[in-house]
Amino acid sequence: MIKLQFCGAAGTVTGSCYLLDTGRYRLLIDCGLFQGSKAIKERNYGPFPFNPGAIDALILTHAHIDHCGLIPKLYLQGFKGPVFTTPVTAELARVLLPDCGHIQEMEVERKNRKNKRAGLPILTPIYTAAQAAACLDFFRTLDYREEQEILPGVRLRLQDAGHILGSAIVELWVQDVAGEIKITFSGDLGNPGQPIVNDPTPIASTDYLVIESTYGNRRHNIQGDKIELLKEVILATMKKGGNLIIPAFAVERTQDLLYALNVILQQGAVKVDKIYLDSPLAVAATEIFCRHQDYFDAETKDLSHNGSTCPFYLPGMHLSRTAEESMAINKIHGGAIIISASGMADAGRIKHHLKHNLWRPEATVLLVGYQAAGTLGRRLLEGEKRVRIHGEEIAVRADIVSIDGFSAHADQAGLLNWVKSFRQPPRKVFVTHGEKEAAEDFARLLTTELGLATEVPGWLDTVQLLPVAAELAPAPAAALRDTSTAAEAEAAYQRLLVQLKALVEAGFARQDYAGTKRRLEQIAALVNQGLDEKAG
Repeated sequence: MIKLQFCGAAGTVTGSCYLLDTGRYRLLIDCGLFQGSKAIKERNYGPFPFNPGAIDALILTHAHIDHCGLIPKLYLQGFKGPVFTTPVTAELARVLLPDCGHIQEMEVERKNRKNKRAGLPILTPIYTAAQAAACLDFFRTLDYREEQEILPGVRLRLQDAGHILGSAIVELWVQDVAGEIKITFSGDLGNPGQPIVNDPTPIASTDYLVIESTYGNRRHNIQGDKIELLKEVILATMKKGGNLIIPAFAVERTQDLLYALNVILQQGAVKVDKIYLDSPLAVAATEIFCRHQDYFDAETKDLSHNGSTCPFYLPGMHLSRTAEESMAINKIHGGAIIISASGMADAGRIKHHLKHNLWRPEATVLLVGYQAAGTLGRRLLEGEKRVRIHGEEIAVRADIVSIDGFSAHADQAGLLNWVKSFRQPPRKVFVTHGEKEAAEDFARLLTTELGLATEVPGWLDTVQLLPVAAELAPAPAAALRDTSTAAEAEAAYQRLLVQLKALVEAGFARQDYAGTKRRLEQIAALVNQGLDEKAG
């Protein structure tokens, strides 16, 4: 019996984690950090809803912290298995996970200074930078399109998700006593036509699909080219005489922005000589991107002259690595573009830059990615006039601007078109990784537009996944036995045709001709049994 439990990214966008129990083995797909409201973030500190020591392997879709951020904790609590992912994701994780541990150490140290003065209990980080680094030797890499048996009866193939460099769609084939099933996890899907990354790979067929819905009820509101919009924001901010502050994820969003700035500077329409990349992690991630230009799409390869230059290194750009360099930036009151992490403005150096600029009417804060509910970025986007940063109330007088076009997530149309690309549609779709309304809206759309069976699972819900043969076997006899009118018999017959078509297509897709023939013979026997019962 194969079971799937939704241990994260259910009813929320973050904390991606799915537990697949094959009956013999237990696998995790992703093990991410929960971000957002205080209640959601509390899940990071509690026990896992499963025994980490009983997990045999983990498959990582990509290097964003909401997908990989609890992997060190998993090892600390007993997991000893391998992590399968792409080479770029493994390399990015080598800088992202220790950085995440370092941020936790710094945040806990700051809170503990207050707790000591208040006589409150001392806190400990979820894991340290050193503990994060210790688990990285367990990573195992697979190239796109490479198929590998990672456990007896479990085959894995990774495809390009087009979300960030190295991001993957997970295709899993699992052998069950009743037959083989295929489960596809979309991971985070990217927007078609984005620079740097390739478009998401279409998948031919699957039995079950687990798909994200971050923008499941929205279409990106791009009223013009995103590079032109960015140019307008820069010019307006420079005219006011303030700084342009851009919270950006260190991986992909930062490189997207640097690519756009490169294009703008080459056009000569904007002159800015104070561009600061203030994030050691973003600097390290950019270096990794530049080492893997073979993953770039054709447009970006052209800009980099097929690898002879890196399109993310801009003339006169300042790379800020040390705390002292970061603090020096806050002495600049105008004319600078400051890109810093985190992308939701919830942690890291960006909070210091916001603290020094939000109260300035001449400043602009540009939000270029998804802002989870409860984060500082989301509160700014929703128009809060006063926010608390590091214990201090800050008035929001800066202009708050958003450009959707930099999102690394496919919008509703992009998600729908990707599902439409299946030559053989999934038997069932589980809609996850979205806030409740977004997931439910997208599930309804899949049902009304494509006629797919869908489910929006809740946190910790468990579902059973059946092979085609097991799911189809009892249907013909039961359907025929329960009919009492010609119309009901006709409807049962039509349903049976649909089931038979799905079984044959699935068998042919796997080139399992003998197994398909055997299942058809079993169903024929059951149909005859149903007819005999009906006649009797």
